[in-house]
Amino acid sequence: QVQLVESGGGSVQVGGSLLLSCVVSGYTATSGYPCLGWFRQASGQEREGVAQLYTRDQRTYYTDSVKGRFTISQDNAKNTVYLHMNNLKQEDTAMYYCVAQCGSTYGGRWYADYWGQGTQVTVSS
Repeated sequence: QVQLVESGGGSVQVGGSLLLSCVVSGYTATSGYPCLGWFRQASGQEREGVAQLYTRDQRTYYTDSVKGRFTISQDNAKNTVYLHMNNLKQEDTAMYYCVAQCGSTYGGRWYADYWGQGTQVTVSS
C-alpha cells in the first residue's frame, strides 16, 4: 500500500520560503520511469502539476510559473521527497499534494497514480 505523507505547509509572506516534505512508503514503480512529484490546487481551480522528479536518472521538470523558484529533491535514505519553494508569490497559494507514479502524456498533461492528503500553503502580502 502506497502512502504519501506531506508536511511543511503554512503561511508565509510574499517573497518568503517554505520547504515541503513528503515521506513515501510502499511505492514500487510499475513503469520503467519511477516518478515522484508535486501537484497543487488553488481554491476554485483545477489541480496542476508543479514539479516532477524521475528517480532513476534524476531528471526534473517544472511548470513554467515556478521555474527558477522551486526545486524538487529526494533523500533516498529518508524515503522523502522535498519541494523547496523560494520567492513565493500570492498565486502560489494552494493545497500542495505529493504524488508518486507520475508522468506526462504525449499531449503534455501531467498525471499521477498515487496522491497524498495535501498540505496547505498560503502566501500573503
